[in-house]
Amino acid sequence: MKLYPFKFQPILKERLWGGTKLKEVLGKPIVSDITGESWELSAVQGDISIVANGALSGTPLQEIIDQEPEALLGKEVVRRFGKDFPILIKFIDAKQDLSIQLHPNDKLAKERHNSFGKTEMWYVMDADPGANLIVGFNKNVTKEEYSKSLENNSLLDLLNYEQVEEGDTFFINTGKIHAIGAGVLLAEIQQTSDITYRVFDFNRKDKNGNLRELHTDLALDAMDYTKKDDFKVVYDKKSDVVNTMVECPYFKTNYLNLTQTLNLDVSKRSSFTILMCVDGSAEISTNTGSVDLKKGETVLVPANSQNLTINTRNTKLLEVTV
Repeated sequence: MKLYPFKFQPILKERLWGGTKLKEVLGKPIVSDITGESWELSAVQGDISIVANGALSGTPLQEIIDQEPEALLGKEVVRRFGKDFPILIKFIDAKQDLSIQLHPNDKLAKERHNSFGKTEMWYVMDADPGANLIVGFNKNVTKEEYSKSLENNSLLDLLNYEQVEEGDTFFINTGKIHAIGAGVLLAEIQQTSDITYRVFDFNRKDKNGNLRELHTDLALDAMDYTKKDDFKVVYDKKSDVVNTMVECPYFKTNYLNLTQTLNLDVSKRSSFTILMCVDGSAEISTNTGSVDLKKGETVLVPANSQNLTINTRNTKLLEVTV
């Protein structure tokens, strides 16, 4: 099986809080006015990405991994994760506020759900004036204080709000209470996991008139109740160089603000490379093939690639490796 840079069919998800920016801003083929997520690269069971370009068009991602694990993933990734693709890539459009939630760590997720935990990061691509995110508490709270706030409907008073604009980046470690606010379009990079503990949903009802399920008890032992200022990512935005944004045990993300061609030697990487285009367009070339990439698209470059050339006049990319 000959590998090359892969693009995938977007997996579109209707959400109670979704809107139309995935179509209007990113050109996704959505058919409803409440599309909240476009899964760009996924190996979550039931939502496996399908190749959209080249000779392997129509092939599920997992089938390629099963046949060519080291060539696609890289030796070190296979050593750590076997044939499980460790990253989930999404674009998210919040027309309304998302539910307030958190994610368990690896240990809890393994014990309870036989899953990875869910560490993630957000890159804001577009934000309406005054739009914000909820990230963490605004003071240290006890488990008892938190539980009481749920009972008397005062949780929102304990939360930290961050007003955002394009380019703002946030790292959301496990246990941190959080929510994406109305009017925010963002790119999300996370561990491969769909485990979310929803703790408050503004008493909204779904299309059938039912309150959505909450995970109050599960969240109690998974939550970090301390106030921490460890979420806002400060990073350089220098042109035509690799700017590190986030480096954690699960992924490393760089920011590329390109005005000219950039050549990267990827031959010594023991990981695949993901490129998310958050503005502009580019041609991505390797020794095994090339592909065009525009705003709102994602490409997976196999680990056995020897070089990576990004031909562009003006583009902004997020580069993700393990």
